[in-house]
Amino acid sequence: MSNIYEYIKMAIHNIMANKGRSFLTMLGIIIGIASVIAIVSIGEGTKNQMNSEIDDIGGGQIAVYCSDEATTADVWIEPGDIDAVRELDEVEGVNVSDSYSGETVTGKGDFSLSVTGEAQDAKLVDNATMKYGSYFGAKEVEEGKNVCVISDADAKRLFGTDDVVGMTLDVTCYDLTKTFRICGVTTQKENGTFVSYSYEGMPVTIYVPYTSMDDFTGSSGEFYQIIVQADKTLDSQMVADKIVNLLERRHQCAGDDYFQVQSFQDIMKSMNQMLGMVTAFISFVAGISLLVGGIGVMNIMLVSVTERTREIGIRKSLGAKTSSIMLQFLAEAAILTIMGADRYCSGYCRRLCDLCGNQQQYGNDHHTRNQCGNYSGGNVVLLCSRSVLWNLSSEERQLN
Repeated sequence: MSNIYEYIKMAIHNIMANKGRSFLTMLGIIIGIASVIAIVSIGEGTKNQMNSEIDDIGGGQIAVYCSDEATTADVWIEPGDIDAVRELDEVEGVNVSDSYSGETVTGKGDFSLSVTGEAQDAKLVDNATMKYGSYFGAKEVEEGKNVCVISDADAKRLFGTDDVVGMTLDVTCYDLTKTFRICGVTTQKENGTFVSYSYEGMPVTIYVPYTSMDDFTGSSGEFYQIIVQADKTLDSQMVADKIVNLLERRHQCAGDDYFQVQSFQDIMKSMNQMLGMVTAFISFVAGISLLVGGIGVMNIMLVSVTERTREIGIRKSLGAKTSSIMLQFLAEAAILTIMGADRYCSGYCRRLCDLCGNQQQYGNDHHTRNQCGNYSGGNVVLLCSRSVLWNLSSEERQLN
């Protein structure tokens, strides 16, 4: 034990005596580790942020639409199909989304409209947050009530205020004008890093019961597509297969591929695969940097050993064993590696992951973050090394 204590003492002495060489060794380690960890952290953080935003707008959602063969055969999704899909245990809600162009005039001027017809589960499927009033439900859809829901941002554009529940809006579509009463105002979602809910110059969007659009379009209740909100804990592919089988039984078209599905889970898998490929490629490039840094460190170590052949010879002549000299050099390398790796990993990597949207891994409060930074493995070793140095200096002071 005393021999190891002596080796560490000599290693620290040699490190302090060759500050330039020690700094270059640490620099090579820092650059190599930094390049790899930074790329991996950015890739993982970007993937987590993207998945979070996509899950917020479409987690568990499945789009079921009619294929070209179905439209050719005049097969569409009907209101009865929607009710049947809604009754499945794995389904939480079903919505339709048919958009039409229109226009309106208010005291603020003329506006282009995007009139979107929806079903009774629109609030659930759209994950809408009400600011004023309420969303229309099954009663309004069944009776074809002339009511609408609008976002607070669009309400301010039309009326100069978002407290507009009870106000009316004259909507002109297909040369026909109808008056809709505003029954609810939703909170406009903020644009994320990868998902945009609004853009400059976009038309005002109002949401109405799809049955209220029959006077405009003369529709007979046939839909090209529905959006199904499934239980997020279940496999979306299993739920999608069950929905398709149900629709094929109702329309007696099994095996004709009249109904196709697209789930957000599939989209997320595709995005994650692309991000994984990009991250892997860049990590390979960063690995080259790590290799170059390692070669640089080995070169410096080789030079240090070559320069110290005189010291090695003297120690051998005094009876030192080869193993003891090796242990001293290994102690020097270990201390430099720990100092270089810890200086980077304990601080920069944690901050980088936070910036990339991966804060949940370290905690969102300052107390948890400080614990991660102050009690990393490298810092513990450094604290032990400092304790050894303090004891050594104390012994030297006592001997003197």
